[in-house]
Amino acid sequence: MRGVGRVLVIVYAVMALGATGRSFVQIVRAFGDAPLAYTLSAVSAVVYIVATLALILSGRPGWYRAAWIAIVFELLGVLVVGTLSLVDPGLFPHDTVWSQYGLGYVLIPLFLPMVGLWWLVRHRPAAVEASRPAVRNGSGA
Repeated sequence: MRGVGRVLVIVYAVMALGATGRSFVQIVRAFGDAPLAYTLSAVSAVVYIVATLALILSGRPGWYRAAWIAIVFELLGVLVVGTLSLVDPGLFPHDTVWSQYGLGYVLIPLFLPMVGLWWLVRHRPAAVEASRPAVRNGSGA
């Protein structure tokens, strides 16, 4: 993995570390204050860890699909939690990694899955390409 892929993995790893640290401190210090928010921070940490590993191993069987699942889940989580945190702030009395679309993380949680999905589309493993049915060109061939 080189170029954008390497940067993508590094950013995912940093997000995994940040979200893991944040959720650990939140849960240990004051879980009772905002259990939903702190649980969602822990879920985001797991998603970032899985996405990081899946991107690193995406050339191996099963990991490419795992990367897709983790990153799509991440995008849905950011969109749902981000929207809910703006529409009904009472649901999240304390911020999560995905609150306000990741505003506390400079909106990286909003844009990162979009870049991740773009990268997956552009770097489909040969085994996945080979398993796709051939597309006919319409010339009757």
